[in-house]
Amino acid sequence: MMSAPLRILTTEIQPWRFLQARAEADLGFPLEFIEMDFISAQRTAAVDPAGYDIYDQCFHNLDIVWYWRAIQAIDTRRIDRWDEIDDISRMPGTPGQNGRGDVPSSRLFVQHDATLSDSPTGRISMLPTFYNFDSFAVETTGIDVDREVTSWAELVNPRWAGRVALVDEPAIGAFDLAMALQAAGRMSFRDMGNMSVAEIDLLIEHGRALVQSGHLRPFWLRANEPVERFLDGELKLASIWSPTIVQMKRAGIRVRQARPVEGYRGWHGGMCLSRHLTGERLDRAYAWLNWYLDGFAGAVVARQGYYMSVPERVKACLPQADWDYWYEGLPAATDLCDASGRPAVRAGEVRSGGARRARARHVAIWNTTMDEHNYLVRRWNELVALAAPKGRAQRRAS
Repeated sequence: MMSAPLRILTTEIQPWRFLQARAEADLGFPLEFIEMDFISAQRTAAVDPAGYDIYDQCFHNLDIVWYWRAIQAIDTRRIDRWDEIDDISRMPGTPGQNGRGDVPSSRLFVQHDATLSDSPTGRISMLPTFYNFDSFAVETTGIDVDREVTSWAELVNPRWAGRVALVDEPAIGAFDLAMALQAAGRMSFRDMGNMSVAEIDLLIEHGRALVQSGHLRPFWLRANEPVERFLDGELKLASIWSPTIVQMKRAGIRVRQARPVEGYRGWHGGMCLSRHLTGERLDRAYAWLNWYLDGFAGAVVARQGYYMSVPERVKACLPQADWDYWYEGLPAATDLCDASGRPAVRAGEVRSGGARRARARHVAIWNTTMDEHNYLVRRWNELVALAAPKGRAQRRAS
């Protein structure tokens, strides 16, 4: 009789469909992936820890799942590649620039009093996996993006009125809007990574004005939504994730990620252990964590545009041309394929922003769950509802 699968609660940014067969063959036990949108996954992780074994999302979610004691600490002695994890994942801030918001290391280590901080211990809250540095996508017809679209302020520039969309996730989209408004001189923040109620209110009022004037189009929730909206000409600029850019390139859309002078919005993914795990199931969970850091998964996510916390393991599993393009920022020596094996990057193309280290030094803020997160969610949902097309079903608030 086949044993019960290890259940992994995840989101669409995890390319599990390209990993499952290889992982099951290597590990010798079945895996079940429970894919949800960001908000639903976060809520499920917090309130139903018995419903999953591994929680796979991002460090900025830890304030919620750790607060609810839904997850247990990870023993770094059981992580085979722990000493190989890079400093971007483990050290305070990022090389050359700290960045605001939920810097991954600030919530990495579990202290003796069960709080989280960047003070190293032998226990961690979340195993660092892949990460990236995001901004927004620009359809490039008639535009030299690297010269003409160089600031977050472009998201609120009247030049693009009616052709801009943001992502419907308050811990992400709110910062895209905040960075744009600050860069345009329309707002300032005492601490953008931890806004006050008054700052949130003003942010949402600016957002309402942009929606009501027709500048902002409906927000998007699933990563594939912008593809069709760029294809049909509705959008020119939008919040974007790297796999969507790869998908858009494959579809023939001329698109490039902007490199804002103010810096990127960074995020870091990771995996947590549900609090209920013990015995053999806990052993299997550790086996999965170790498999994920062994190189194959990192090579797959590299072709989505993501970096992995153990880059040398990835390098050993990637053809040189892929490594040079995705990690080193060099021109593609040949046409390169995406995670599904379909051509996506043309020979000669150069990744926006350059090499991994250069991009890591250019982080302005990390995705964040701030003190007033619940209030931000309520106000954000009002803004999303205002922009939503008639007839669109509204998701529940977190």
